[in-house]
Amino acid sequence: MGKIAFVFPGQGAQYAGMGKDFYENFQDSREIYEKASGILGVDLPALCFEDNENLNITEYTQIAMVTTCMAMLLQVNKSGIKPDVCAGLSLGEYPAMIASGVMTFEEGIKVVHQRGKLMQDAVRPGVGSMAAVLGLDNGTIEKVCDETEGIVIVANYNCPGQIVISGEKEAVERASETLKEKGAKRVLPLNVSGPFHSPMLKKAGEQLNEILREITIHNPDIPYVANVNAEYIKDNKNIRDLLGKQVYSSVKWQQSVEKMIADGVDTFIEIGPGKTLTGFVRKIDKTCKVINIEKTGDLEKLQEVPLC
Repeated sequence: MGKIAFVFPGQGAQYAGMGKDFYENFQDSREIYEKASGILGVDLPALCFEDNENLNITEYTQIAMVTTCMAMLLQVNKSGIKPDVCAGLSLGEYPAMIASGVMTFEEGIKVVHQRGKLMQDAVRPGVGSMAAVLGLDNGTIEKVCDETEGIVIVANYNCPGQIVISGEKEAVERASETLKEKGAKRVLPLNVSGPFHSPMLKKAGEQLNEILREITIHNPDIPYVANVNAEYIKDNKNIRDLLGKQVYSSVKWQQSVEKMIADGVDTFIEIGPGKTLTGFVRKIDKTCKVINIEKTGDLEKLQEVPLC
């Protein structure tokens, strides 16, 4: 029997109304939203369920996403399915760590709130940018970034043929033009508030590291795979440093999925808004079983997964 991974999406998957049916149908899921609201002094149900501008502001997006993922996770856990490993894309690493027992939801949501503020305030608007590069190999993209004047790096290794670059606005634009010349099918500027996962956020990462020193970090009950190095994390020795570096380093999602598959994972359960990770996993390995849980009706799909 193969292994099971719980995976959690990151910023960008949010939408108004996410998690509302879980809030309305399950008392314990409703309590997650209420608990986050009390801790942060933010009306999470209004933030997540109503059309509003705040949902796409990093400071608020991140707490909305993590709260929603955890409200959904509670119901997935009731199915009796136990993951062998957890992982998350960028922000999704936090619900993955909460699911793994690394930190409590109460402390995790506080950290995420601070993380969102730090990332939002790290670079003045218009100074940095990000772009998705489609249809070009990793090596070519890395070489172009290295040879482009200014700050520009690979921010996300999502899946074969889909890479995100990040850095100074002018450098990203120069690299984008070169990548088109090198044969990229498309290079799409992203509507984001900053150059995430680039060296321009190093100060924010260092500040986050200090915040993380104020909370308890446990050894994982369930291993999780870190974005920074695509390695299994089985103790708490380097977790703070890895999370600080994650803010300004490349997210190695494709490598993380490949690592889990090599370790015997053949079923991925995406828990959270959207189907982004479901699509990435299928492009990495079509033979894997992938299930996404974002509506209460999706819980029926879990009956397809054999209990260990």
